Order: sequence, then structure tokens, then C-alpha cells
Amino acid sequence: MAAVAMKVGANFSRDYTSTQPLCLSFRRSLSPFRCRNVSFRRLQPLPCRFQVRAVKRSPKRLKYATPRFSKDGGVLYVEVDPSGIDSWKLEPVIQQLKEGAVGVIPTDTVYAIVCDMNNPSAIERLRRIKNIETSKPLSILCRSFHDIDVYTMGFPRGDSLGHPNIFRAVKQCLPGPYTFILTASKSLPKLCLNHEPGNVKYTPKKSIGVRIPDDPVTKAILEKTDSPLISTSVKAPKEDQWILDPVVIAEVYGKEGLDFIVDAGLRIAEPSTVVDMTGSFPKIIRLGKGPPQPWMISEDEEVLGG
Repeated sequence: MAAVAMKVGANFSRDYTSTQPLCLSFRRSLSPFRCRNVSFRRLQPLPCRFQVRAVKRSPKRLKYATPRFSKDGGVLYVEVDPSGIDSWKLEPVIQQLKEGAVGVIPTDTVYAIVCDMNNPSAIERLRRIKNIETSKPLSILCRSFHDIDVYTMGFPRGDSLGHPNIFRAVKQCLPGPYTFILTASKSLPKLCLNHEPGNVKYTPKKSIGVRIPDDPVTKAILEKTDSPLISTSVKAPKEDQWILDPVVIAEVYGKEGLDFIVDAGLRIAEPSTVVDMTGSFPKIIRLGKGPPQPWMISEDEEVLGG
């Protein structure tokens, strides 16, 4: 694990073609990121549908004027093994999350900006960092089906009227690269719901996206947090592309007010498959990494079927 602030070692570089394991270390320093002298190069084509951008690591970093969560004015940068074998390095990140930090963690699809779902100021900061309007929905990363049952009305479990038991089928998909849109329950904090700008009274949103990621690092973080995490995927601000390298994420979003970044290597450039469960049938509204299941229908199938 490595902490990024005013000075990062000159050997802080990654060979994208090497098969040798990364040498990990854990330290905090007092210097921030540097945005100048940064060059971009395109990685070799990957078997995916989105573009990937990488950046050379710079040994020096430029201090940002944006107020930080960390006391020394820097960003906590933690480099961990993707297998989660060194999850003990995540303790400072977990502590910061509990205290209201906003940061970046890996998932089983792309990187995500996250915060504690019960901290109003953290949610507002997350929206500002990602420039998400208050009317736009957010998702939550859950530890288990128990969390989903608490904060939503749950999955259809069948009844005497002939409605199928979707819950049994969903259990085969989670944990995994799926986001299921479910009807929100009253236990979901108000700031997780959308509301009209300038209106002090929140307008309840009927649904919320839920995920149980199948990623060792994500699981290690969620297991030690007190509640699910608010989550939004990391995209380039002016381009419809996911940013897959945590170093690039640091260069792009670090100055916006992130408190920490967990580096678990490059991600696959494919988001989760999103399935709307609030209608009569489970409907795929975005096909991603999770393969479509026989019990799911697409929007085209719904139109053809009436």
C-alpha cells in the first residue's frame, strides 16, 4: 500500500507489459499529485467495447488547493494485490469511510467513487466530485442479500397467483457483475433518493440500483463498513469512457477532493449489466459484463411481445 501526497518515490512506475508481480509498500508522505509533464498513451487493444487510457507515473505531484479529508492535505493512495491477500492494508481506508471520506475503490467491473450511505455531507461531496445532478440516481454496494432486503423491497419470491420466484434465479447471479434496480424501502436514507434542485423537501425516488460485487478487495472493504456504500462508476468528465487505471483517476479526480484511492491494478473496460426489476418482467436496460439470463428480457423483446 502506498500513500500519495507531496512526494512519491521515483520508482513509482508500472510496466503494463510485464508479468512480474508488483512490489507493494505502505507509507504516507506530504506531497500531492502533479498534473504537468503527464503523457498519455494508448494501451494495446483489449477484448472490450470501451477505450482505455493510461498515464505514466510522475515522481513529483502538484499540491491541490481543494480542501482534503486527510489532515496532512494529501490523498491516501493504497496499492493492494487484486486477490485481496493483503487486505490488512485497507484499514486506513475503512476508517476514513466511517468518518465521512469520499474515495475510489475497485469492483468486479470498473472503478467506483464511493462513500458512506449514511453520511449526508459525504454524499453531497460525491455528487460534486463526479458532477452528478441531484435528480440523477445513485447505486449502493451491498455486503449481502440481507442489506438488499433492508434498503429495498427485495426481489420477487413468487406467489399463489403464478408469479415466478425471481429471487432463486438472482442468487445464481450475485455476487457478480449485475446491477438490479429495485423498489426502495423506507430504510433507505433520504439523500440516496433524488430531489429537485433548490427544493429543501426531498422528492422520494421509488427505486435504487443495488450491487453485490464479486471482487476480493471490494468484499474486504464492505465486510468492515457499517452499512452499504453509495457508488458511482468512474468516467472521464468530458468523454463517455470509463477510466480503468487508478493513476489516471488520481490525475483527473484527485484535485476535485478525493480523500483516498485504492489501486488494485487495471480493470476490465466493461460495466455491470443493469436489470430493472420494478416492472412486470426483469428487463435489461444496459448489457454489460454480466451475461443475459433466460429469465431476463430486453427492451426489444418487450416491444415485440407487446
